[in-house]
Amino acid sequence: MADIATIDTPAAALIPAETDQGTQRLHRAIMIGIAVVLVIAPFVAYPVFVMKVLCFALFALAFNLLLGYGGLLSFGHAAYFGMASYVCAYTAKNWGLTPELAILLGTAVSGMLGLVFGALAIRRQGIYFAMITLALAQMVFFFSLQTPRFTGGEDGIQAVPRGRLFGLIDLSDDRTLYWLVAAIFMAGVLAIYRIIHSPFGQVCKAIRDNEPRAISLGYRANQYKLAVFVLSAMLAGLAGSTKAIVFQLASLTDVYWTMSGEVVLMTLVGGLGTVFGPIVGAAVIVSMQNYLASLGSWVLVVQGVIFVICVMTFREGIVGVIAKWIKKPL
Repeated sequence: MADIATIDTPAAALIPAETDQGTQRLHRAIMIGIAVVLVIAPFVAYPVFVMKVLCFALFALAFNLLLGYGGLLSFGHAAYFGMASYVCAYTAKNWGLTPELAILLGTAVSGMLGLVFGALAIRRQGIYFAMITLALAQMVFFFSLQTPRFTGGEDGIQAVPRGRLFGLIDLSDDRTLYWLVAAIFMAGVLAIYRIIHSPFGQVCKAIRDNEPRAISLGYRANQYKLAVFVLSAMLAGLAGSTKAIVFQLASLTDVYWTMSGEVVLMTLVGGLGTVFGPIVGAAVIVSMQNYLASLGSWVLVVQGVIFVICVMTFREGIVGVIAKWIKKPL
């Protein structure tokens, strides 16, 4: 009888029970803590550095949505981050769009690119899926390299105007721009949190854990995979567009394969499949790049050593280990 009930109610079979109240309170406390840190941060740290952390944290959160909750390993997420950066920078500089419109347009273009690439990639699984995403991302890189009229080629798009938000608020001041970036980051965190804990997110996790069972219960796995792929691409594009405004630059670095590798590193160091892990991972990696810059090319060696130590010592990532200690999902 239990088996029959399970078949008759696939949602009950696939979707776990809602997070307990204790965990919900903990998550709300962490969200409030993040908001408090965002308010204090520009007064105790260099605003541009904090904005860089927030942009890459949002990028890592977007990637974690795809891999940690969708079970899809992409080696080409730089394509959406970088293309959105180019579109935002180009439209702000050459079309004179206000920053909010340029950011929204970059996000929309990354979403459309994610729809096309996702529709191709989800036809395969595992390493084949990962290699297809890498190949598609490299196509975007070579397109960016060979179209200097749009991307500026090796020079990139420089001196991107920050403009005025809604035509009213001048964003040329770093601290003023910071509040916009903080608002975008917080909105992204809340959106991802809602996606993860929605019925859609629960089905995505069920497909990640046991795709054949999900299909047998009537869920169209490929549609869910494509949807989470597009959402992840759009959020990555939002991060890339915001970064272009912050640094007033869009370059080939944004679409190069090493950028895809960095976001994988951030996610694993922070904690794959955790809500807040990518934020911690991004903060750690960006801080290392900033404070170890004097080491030159040795920074990559140091990063590699730290990554190996983290993976060997904290297999679940920093936040994953903390969650294991307190026995609460983070």
